[in-house]
Amino acid sequence: MCHWTRWPLLAGGNHLRPFQRSVYVLVVWTCLCYGLFQISSHGSADSSSSGAGAGYAGAGPVNSRLLLQKVTETPLTSTAASSGVAVGTATQPATSTDPAGVKIDRTKPTDDEDMAPFIQQRVPNVPFEFWLREKAKIYGKNHTCAFYPSVFDIKFNNNYWQMFRSSNGTFYLYGAYHDNRPAVAKATIRILGMIDRIEPTVKTHCLLWYDAAKDPVVMPVVEYKYVWNQKWGNYKQGLLQPYLMACHLPTAAVLANKGLPLDQVPISVSLTEKGCEPPTNNLRVNNNVPAKKGRFAVCVKGLDFLREDLSVRLVEWIELLGLLGADKIFLYELEVHPNISKVLRYYQQTGRVQLTPITLPGEQPNVPGLRHMYLKSKITSKRQNEVIPYNDCLYRNLHSYDYIALMDTDEVILPKNVQTWNELIDIIVPKSLAAANYTRASYNFRNVYFWDDAEHSHRWEANIPRHMHMLQHVYRSYNYTKPNQYVKCFHNVQKILTLHNHFPLACLGGGCTSYPVEPETAHLQHYRADCVSTLKKSCDTEYKQHLVKDTIIWRYKEDLIPRVSQVLKSLDFFDQNKGEANQL
Repeated sequence: MCHWTRWPLLAGGNHLRPFQRSVYVLVVWTCLCYGLFQISSHGSADSSSSGAGAGYAGAGPVNSRLLLQKVTETPLTSTAASSGVAVGTATQPATSTDPAGVKIDRTKPTDDEDMAPFIQQRVPNVPFEFWLREKAKIYGKNHTCAFYPSVFDIKFNNNYWQMFRSSNGTFYLYGAYHDNRPAVAKATIRILGMIDRIEPTVKTHCLLWYDAAKDPVVMPVVEYKYVWNQKWGNYKQGLLQPYLMACHLPTAAVLANKGLPLDQVPISVSLTEKGCEPPTNNLRVNNNVPAKKGRFAVCVKGLDFLREDLSVRLVEWIELLGLLGADKIFLYELEVHPNISKVLRYYQQTGRVQLTPITLPGEQPNVPGLRHMYLKSKITSKRQNEVIPYNDCLYRNLHSYDYIALMDTDEVILPKNVQTWNELIDIIVPKSLAAANYTRASYNFRNVYFWDDAEHSHRWEANIPRHMHMLQHVYRSYNYTKPNQYVKCFHNVQKILTLHNHFPLACLGGGCTSYPVEPETAHLQHYRADCVSTLKKSCDTEYKQHLVKDTIIWRYKEDLIPRVSQVLKSLDFFDQNKGEANQL
C-alpha cells in the first residue's frame, strides 16, 4: 500500500521543485510496479489451480514456479536395483512455497523408529525392525557366547548380500528360511547364497537368535547343497557357486533348558566358523504363513531390460496370467526401462505383483549397462546367478502356495481344453497317478515357438489392438522342441529342495520325478524372434519352415483386451492425439 505525503516547502524552496517532482515520479512508478506484480501473482495462482500445465506450448508466458513444481512431482524412474532402493509405493513430499516463490520439501526429519519400515522394506533379509526395537537389551550380563550383531557390524556386499569370510572361502549370503514341511525329517533353517569354492569342506555353524538379550543356540551346518550341476560349466575354485546350506533346529530339551518356547522359530541366523565368535552377518529368517493358502505363484528371474521397453507387452502378460489363475507374480529386478518400472509399480500397489531388487554378489559388476554386457558375455555365470532368485522365491513361499511356475515374461503355459490352471492341474494330477501311483515333484510342459514376425510382413489380425503382442502373434512352429528340452513346470512346493530354470535339481524324500504333460492337454507358448542359441543351426529347417496358425489364446481376448486397455489408460500409455480406437 502506497501513501501520499505532501512535503512542506522550505525557505527558498523554488529551486527544490525539480527535485520534488523527481521524488513524486519515483513514488508513482514504485506503486505502479507493485500493483502490477500483485495482479500477475494472483492471475498465475488462479490459472495453476484451474488446470496447471494446460496448453504448455504457445499459451503465453510460462510460470517458473509451476515448472519447478512439475519437476519435483515427477516420480523417479531409475531402476530399484541400480540405485539400491527397493520398489515401493511412492510418497509425495510435503511442499510449501517460501517468500521467494520456490517450492521446497518441508517434511520434518524423522527419528530412527519412523525410518524403520522404510529401511526394512529396502533390506528385507536384515532383521532391522527387531534389532532397532531390542538393541537396548543386547549388551546385558550373563553372556557366554556372542552378542546379537548390530546392523552396523554386518558386512554388506552390493546392497543385498551379507559376507562371511572363512578360513577356506568367502560366503555371500542372500536369504534364510524356516523349513518344517512334512517331508523334512527335522525342522531346518536353510541359508541361500554363493561361495567361491566347489565342494566346500570348512566346518561352519549357525547362530540361531531367538532373543536379542540371550545367547544364541549354536548348531552345526549339516549340508552344503550345490544348486548347480558340474557338467554345466564354471566348476572351478575361486568362481562363485550357488549353495543352499542347512542347520537343524535344536531339540525340545535344548530349547526348554534355555527357557524358550518349544514352537518358537528363530528371529534371525548368523553364520560363523568357530561358533561363538562375533558374526559379520545376520539374516532375518523367512517364515511366512498366510491365513489362506493360494494355488499358483509365478517366479521371474532378475529382469534385465535397461533400454528395451517391454512395458505394454508386460501388461498383457500379467493380465493373461491373472485370467489363467496365477494368484501372485514374484519378480526380481536388476535393471529395467523406466516404462517397465512404471508398470511394475502399478501392479505392486494392487498387490498382484511383488518386486524385489537384486544385485550380483562379490566382484561382479553392478553398474547398469556394464552388468548387462557382463551377463550377456558370461552366460554360465548368468545362469548360476539366476538360481538365487528362483530358490529364494520357492523358500519365501513354502507355506503360501501349492505350486510355483518359473517363467520368463515371453512365456506362458496355456491349457488347450480348459480355461484356467486350476482346472488344468485337476486334470493332470489324476492322469499322473493313473500312470504311476505316486505324487510328482513337477509337471512339465513342452516348448513351442510362436514367432514374433511370422505374419506381420503382410497383415495384422483384425479387431485385435496391435499392441496386444500375444493375441497378434498366432503363427507357431509345427514342431515342438524335443521332450525334456526347454520345458517349464508346475512345481509341487512340498516336494522341491532346489530348483533350476527348467526342472527341479533336488527333491525331498529321494529323486526328483516330473510328469510330462502331453501337448494336446497344454503346452508352453514361447514368443521369440529366433531359436535359442543351441538350436540356431537347425532353427530355419526344423522350426521356422513349417508353421501353423494356433489361435487357442483368442478364447481369452474378450476379457484380456479391455483389461489391458484399462491399465494402459490408467498409466497414460495411449497417444491422446490418436485415441484408443486408432490403436487397432
